[in-house]
Amino acid sequence: MRTKLKITEGIFPMPVLMVATYNEDGSVNVMNAAWGTMQERDTVVLNLTESHKTVKNIKARGAFTVSIADAAHVVEADYFGIASGNKVADKFARSGLTACKAETVDAPVINEFPLCLECEFIEYQDNAYGCGVIGRVINVTADESVMADGSPDMSLVNAIAFDPYTHGYYKVSERVGNAFRDGLKLQ
Repeated sequence: MRTKLKITEGIFPMPVLMVATYNEDGSVNVMNAAWGTMQERDTVVLNLTESHKTVKNIKARGAFTVSIADAAHVVEADYFGIASGNKVADKFARSGLTACKAETVDAPVINEFPLCLECEFIEYQDNAYGCGVIGRVINVTADESVMADGSPDMSLVNAIAFDPYTHGYYKVSERVGNAFRDGLKLQ
């Protein structure tokens, strides 16, 4: 038997993405965006309305970064989703986190988040089926603390995921299989 649920953004897990830009005065702005994914290998899509300060900054600077939020910084990540850059000018400073300039784009990298995609703004789309920022990934960096054998070890990243049903955050940290290999047992 199945239970009927209220319609919501009910795909789990939803990534907890930290989208970072520079404000017009050069200060750092970060927002929490659960509605984002890779459209292609080098293309990021973020479902964000134009009312977000972050979208205004992306359009003005032509760039942004996307970091994967981790369990060690769940409080800061949640704060970036609660406080609006349109209302709280020093939102990033209040978090206590630090940033440096991205290597390849005009956007900040949040030092405490271990995995970061540097993105060049391609376009903003708005139609009956959604709206959003589309960006091309120009560079990807990872903190040395999450690297193993030349690649990021996601168990070390301790990424968090958003649960849209109960509004919880969950740690994503245990590898349970091998993509493109385990299913071969059924062929």
